[in-house]
Amino acid sequence: MTDGALRPALLAPSFFPEVRRGGERIVRELADELVAHGHRPWLITSHPGRPSHTVEDGLEVTRNWRPPAGRLRRREVEDHLTHVPLSYLTLVRGQAALSHATYPTDALASTRWSARTGRPSILTYLGVPHRRGIATRRHRAEILLRAVRGSDAVTVLSRTAADAMRRWVGAEARVIHPGVKLDAFAPGGVRDEVPTIACLADPTAENKRVPLLVEAFLRLRRDRPDARLLLMRPDDPVLAARLAAPDGVELVSPGWRPEAVAEVYRRAWITALPSWGESFGIVLVESLACGTPVVGSDLGAIPEVVDSESVGRLFSGDSPEAVARALAEALELAADPGTATACRAHAERFSTQRMGEEYLALYRELLER
Repeated sequence: MTDGALRPALLAPSFFPEVRRGGERIVRELADELVAHGHRPWLITSHPGRPSHTVEDGLEVTRNWRPPAGRLRRREVEDHLTHVPLSYLTLVRGQAALSHATYPTDALASTRWSARTGRPSILTYLGVPHRRGIATRRHRAEILLRAVRGSDAVTVLSRTAADAMRRWVGAEARVIHPGVKLDAFAPGGVRDEVPTIACLADPTAENKRVPLLVEAFLRLRRDRPDARLLLMRPDDPVLAARLAAPDGVELVSPGWRPEAVAEVYRRAWITALPSWGESFGIVLVESLACGTPVVGSDLGAIPEVVDSESVGRLFSGDSPEAVARALAEALELAADPGTATACRAHAERFSTQRMGEEYLALYRELLER
């Protein structure tokens, strides 16, 4: 610890190893940057087991018991509520300089603690708010409004999310892009000899539109019969068999280890993410950091990542033909010797170091008020 070290409390409903989504990863990488700067981040989270307090790679982690939520789920009440009272009690008993929640329900604990102590609270909203999503669960709109209005600052992952926060919630949010670890995701290795497209999106998620990508790939194969498509292997064996049925489709299981994921990007000529509603699109930045150009839809925040034709292509709509054209153009781009350098330089704008510095600046700004 250095002089002036901060002890921010990070609040999340769940954490590694129980859940490994984008939100948990952002928390881990932000904590890594805070530790690297000599600070003492403290994560308050929950899990189904006994309470515990550990130190994991410099991050203090308090895991409270998460009471069952079956009855609330059956009544379609907002998710991730049962642990909130315990998170609040943990905050009250601790010595945090500020509280940083990464989910609206956690912000209920965070803002109440802030009102009691006078210390700042922050909400990072990880998605893109919209009418249908807000109305999906009972009390979700009320919880989100309370979380936003009670927080001293709200951050989002993209300008797209900030615009939606302004439109649907009536609040201003600061944009802090998530980051990629540039040392873990870097050019290297051997690219496949045949034109290879990688898509490491969850094939079970409707918004990822993996079936659309498969249809487009089959059209691409008419002109590039040697092309190959790498997809994430789902847990469901029936779905896995269906995905792997077309010629040229290969299923991969890189897990969550950055080195294994980076190896897939390095093998590929291009990476594709045809999804809608993305709050950022970190998988595209990972691919660019490995020197591999990308293809994405022009929906959501993806155009904020793919904002230059020197690093990839965007497509409009939901026709397989439009996606196939973008894939073909991106494969041509991958053959340009200067593309890998351009992709890497583009990705360097989105480092975890930059993300950590921006959050530290926000912490200090709130503490000095």
